[in-house]
Amino acid sequence: MKPEKMRAVASYGPYDSRYEEVSVPEIGEGEILLKVKGCSICAGDLKSYHGGIRFWGTSEADRYVEPGSIPGHEFVGVVEETGPGVTCCKAGDLVCAEQILPCGECYFCKNGMHWMCQRSAVFGFKNYANGGFAEYVKLPKGTRTHVLPQNFTTEQGVLVEPIACGMHALEQANIRHDDVVVISGLGAIGLSMCNIADLAMPKLVIGLELRDDRAEKAKEYGADVVLNPSKVNVAEEILKLTDGLGCDVYVEASGSPKSAVQGLTVLKNHGRFVQMGVLSDLVTADWNVIGDGKELTIIGSHLSAKVYPAVIRGIEKGLIKTDGLISHTFKLADWEKAYDTAANDPTAVKVMLEP
Repeated sequence: MKPEKMRAVASYGPYDSRYEEVSVPEIGEGEILLKVKGCSICAGDLKSYHGGIRFWGTSEADRYVEPGSIPGHEFVGVVEETGPGVTCCKAGDLVCAEQILPCGECYFCKNGMHWMCQRSAVFGFKNYANGGFAEYVKLPKGTRTHVLPQNFTTEQGVLVEPIACGMHALEQANIRHDDVVVISGLGAIGLSMCNIADLAMPKLVIGLELRDDRAEKAKEYGADVVLNPSKVNVAEEILKLTDGLGCDVYVEASGSPKSAVQGLTVLKNHGRFVQMGVLSDLVTADWNVIGDGKELTIIGSHLSAKVYPAVIRGIEKGLIKTDGLISHTFKLADWEKAYDTAANDPTAVKVMLEP
């Protein structure tokens, strides 16, 4: 029998998150209650905590985060209870959910593009879509729910969401076998993109990363070459590797404006640029490179589209790697240490909280 109260981390404002006791969610028709096994920390969770303007806006009118909401959208759990009408899962199933709770009513939802929902409600930022930094999480009606193999580890379960975001970015890139692919920023998602890009068997996968330990991990994950922008001239090195032409695909996953500008520089004529990372500031670049210069294709990548089933199958078959992506695990009560580790520890890749 589930308890009436649980512990959770709630966000009330920039630098104002609290570990407190709250009520265990009650569920109704079409809803699911999960007992959380783990939830990893996204860069978005950190940016929200640190007062990112994309999250807290400049006033209540443009604020995205609702005060008192429970963060965490990279969660996995066991079904504790299901409401009337639920047929996708049953008590005892291991489940993860897509990060967005689509409205089901807007143009995009009605036309098969739920990840572009105009309501844009990501778990962990709204009071009606609380996240997994808690002992229990409610999946409201309309949640995109996926039952996982029972032999999945907690680490594999929480990694489905970030890996899915990376897979969608590569899906947008439309990688071909004669392509040279550059992935800039080798966090957990960037490392996974090296892995998935390698599975597409392009000519070359090049990773860009400042941290040496991540560079070594990238080679295990499928990168043929890893360049450190602080140690080498990336543009010169890529031109050397491509007979002076440049790369075919540049996936920006670091969130650095410098990386975005660099991508325009190193792409060959008719190259494809995919912006996947959330940029930390505005980008100033010579926009003429795109049109009058190289005739580039600029592509955005938002959330995970329809790739969750493919990610789950890939992990189950051993094609998509997960070893070492969860570098640190903390108890929920130690969330402050976990946040600090995720933000400041150079050895951190992906940090997970457990209840």
